[in-house]
Amino acid sequence: MKVGIFGGTFNPVHIGHLRAAEEVRDILRLDRIFFIPSGRPPLKTREIAPAEHRYEMLRRAIRGNPFFHLSDVECRKNRKSYTVDTLKELYALHPHDRFFFMLGIDAFLDIPNWWRPEELVSITDFIVVSRPGFRFSEMRGSPYLKEGKSLLSDIDRSRNATNVIKLKSKRYAILLALTPFGISSTHIRRLLNQGRSTKYLLPPAVQSYIITHKLYKKKSLRNHVGR
Repeated sequence: MKVGIFGGTFNPVHIGHLRAAEEVRDILRLDRIFFIPSGRPPLKTREIAPAEHRYEMLRRAIRGNPFFHLSDVECRKNRKSYTVDTLKELYALHPHDRFFFMLGIDAFLDIPNWWRPEELVSITDFIVVSRPGFRFSEMRGSPYLKEGKSLLSDIDRSRNATNVIKLKSKRYAILLALTPFGISSTHIRRLLNQGRSTKYLLPPAVQSYIITHKLYKKKSLRNHVGR
């Protein structure tokens, strides 16, 4: 099977996450998408909700979609999670599947700062999706692209659905221009903390869960960090 790997803090998961996953699945005809909420992300120091809450919100958000699956491979561990280790664990669990690691342009550009980046780009193909404020032409500066750099500006102009670029590691990066959504978890947390409406930004089941558990208020986050 062809499987997309969608990792992140999902702090909280929102409509933009779900729509991006659906567009990727539809365009590339993936058989599944695994959502993998992180446990303790190594490069993010901002306050995040406990892993069990983020996992449960994701479970509720994707419930009923037969193509979307949830994995606790990272959040069940009480230690920092690294993408390269997560992928190797998934390969061991699903040796007959082909994985595609999904990330935005900004995250792809940041790979040199990740744990064991050279190994990471050698063990997986990538799906690089458009992100507000970033252009595919910025990927020219990536040390991992082997060919296709001259096409990046054309992709920005044409917004073609699917473009494939070869990496030096002999893996591939599939570049996808998705429907732009100016939604971020950071903005949603800010709205929640201010007591403002997040209607139509969050799946209703996620919004109800946040209200029930009083998440993303300064006091609840501060108490979690202080443990």
